[in-house]
Amino acid sequence: MTGCRDCSGCSPTFSLPERKAEYIVALAGNANVGKSATFNQLTGVDQDIGNWPGKTVERAEGLLQHRGQRIRVIDLPGIYSITTLSTEEQISREFIAHDRPDVVVNVVDASALERNLFFTIQLTELESPMILAVNQMDLATKKGIVIDTRKLSALLGIPVIPTVAIQGKGIAELSDAIVSAIAARPKPHIIPYGKEVEDRIRKIMDLLPAGSGEYPPRWTAIKLLESDSDTIWEAKKLSPQAVAAAETFRTELERIHGEPAATVLSGERYHVAEKLVAEATVIRTTGDHEISLTERIDRLALHPVIGYLLLILTLGGLLIWTFIVGAWISELLTAFLSGIAPVQPLVKGSVTDVLFNGAWTGFVAAITLILPYVIPFYLFLAIVEDSGFLTRFSMMLDRGMHKMGLHGKAIIPLVLGFGCTVPACLSCRIIESPKQKLLAAFLVTLVPCSARTIVILGVVALFVNIWWALALYLIDFILIIILGRLAFRLLPGESVGMIMEMPEYHVPSAPVVLGQTWQRTRSLIWIVLPAYIIGSIAITAAYAAGFLEPINTVLSPVTVLLLGLPVMTGVVFVFGIIRKEMTILALAALFGTTVFSTVMTPVQLIVFGLVAMLYAPCISTIFALVREFGWKQAATITALETALAIALGAVAFRLLELCV
Repeated sequence: MTGCRDCSGCSPTFSLPERKAEYIVALAGNANVGKSATFNQLTGVDQDIGNWPGKTVERAEGLLQHRGQRIRVIDLPGIYSITTLSTEEQISREFIAHDRPDVVVNVVDASALERNLFFTIQLTELESPMILAVNQMDLATKKGIVIDTRKLSALLGIPVIPTVAIQGKGIAELSDAIVSAIAARPKPHIIPYGKEVEDRIRKIMDLLPAGSGEYPPRWTAIKLLESDSDTIWEAKKLSPQAVAAAETFRTELERIHGEPAATVLSGERYHVAEKLVAEATVIRTTGDHEISLTERIDRLALHPVIGYLLLILTLGGLLIWTFIVGAWISELLTAFLSGIAPVQPLVKGSVTDVLFNGAWTGFVAAITLILPYVIPFYLFLAIVEDSGFLTRFSMMLDRGMHKMGLHGKAIIPLVLGFGCTVPACLSCRIIESPKQKLLAAFLVTLVPCSARTIVILGVVALFVNIWWALALYLIDFILIIILGRLAFRLLPGESVGMIMEMPEYHVPSAPVVLGQTWQRTRSLIWIVLPAYIIGSIAITAAYAAGFLEPINTVLSPVTVLLLGLPVMTGVVFVFGIIRKEMTILALAALFGTTVFSTVMTPVQLIVFGLVAMLYAPCISTIFALVREFGWKQAATITALETALAIALGAVAFRLLELCV
């Protein structure tokens, strides 16, 4: 994106002078205008909540990383003016004037624009670089209020961005505007008040020493007229003449208008706000406003009830494909390819036989993964993404994903993980924060993919019962939530919020969908196919040379003593590193039967399914982790999950021995 589609005053790109390591942006606005929602959308889960120094007022700050910039966002207290009548007003005023944030984002309610602009006009008097975020545009539309943000931007002299923060609309544009404003530092126009007020403001400004004080001269003059005690105390040290003149002018204004000068100044601000609204807004009757297709669909897709039902149906369709259609196609492909040449991972013979069987086994494993699972998943993802639904689904799940230290974008790799972990790991690159990206990849490797599902169904559901199979799934989901929270607290680094543009809905373009599907599949093939073939050849050759048999002895303290499994399962788990469902092939070859209940007890079958579900990712997933994060992180994830699988398997074996 090079510019804002619905905003004014923000340039597409700027080079930042005197680049700083971190910029400061303050969010200011009335209470109940969606300021907190805007803050949450900008900063996501990486928020620090505390108190302002020496105050009991809550201070919230978070990190926005956008277009290569680190931006610290400070959520100022919700207030209606900055006259220091309350602690919250004093905090906001001092932070803007003393701490001098790089940009002040003033969040206003579009449906009550005139009332909110009263505070905006006060902020302009501080002459800080500003952006106006006109939030709750959806409410304004329902009321028939049409706001010309370009006109309002021209009148105020600052960027004006329309948003619906609770739905994430306009947040990407606001983030772009913040980055641009950091460089351009747009200062608001000086909006003159009535002549009798403006003349007296100028006369007081003339008495103030140039460059004196922390506040702009115009702000100081206005506050002296309003009889602001803090300003009077500071100004007396700089220019007693200005304070005396202000007292005289204040008396004159009160005599002219018959009310306190502070009230006169408030009236001037409301009059300016009224003129701004009159020039920049139009009130239409309900029949004048034509509701767009996107607005109609959003009423359903972002509805707090119907929206989640649509999401459940969509995810349900993906899971049905994974568990039923994809598995069925995989079986057909396996049967067809086995007719060409048998899939025999455990063979002994000539070097040619060993190499061929190893390569063929790996090739079949890759084909039966890519065709039935990966390509349909990528195709479905491209359709949902190109239509505009994907950003809505991510936005709806954003709050729930915060429970695991992630944001809504992470739902994409997590859902992909039910089909195949490899594309799920690769899709983690859509997450901006390195910490959240690694956390998402770690959790993705715990999601029961189609291969793990085959093991659970083919071992536990078939030979124990379906309820134990479902129990393993439940254990896995609980682990993902618990480990997600734990890893979020332990992993170093910072997390950021979700910044996603909310595009218009449209019919997906076939060339775009097919192009995206092919690009993603092609990059995956280069990882999966070599990994499966090389890994399969290596393990088949090791078996043929007799190197795997001692592994059973080496692993027996774990497989037999800790997990209570038959000694030959050590080699089975090694084969599972190629692809998880190959553990079933290895079991059948080693035991000489496919009826596993004749060689293993129900407790052993459950423990085997639990360990197979959790231990080291398959070799292609490990390669994907190496590609995205490096060998160190990939090895750490592999070791942690293997240790977790052994520990839980050992506990499960002992508990089940007592109960079953």
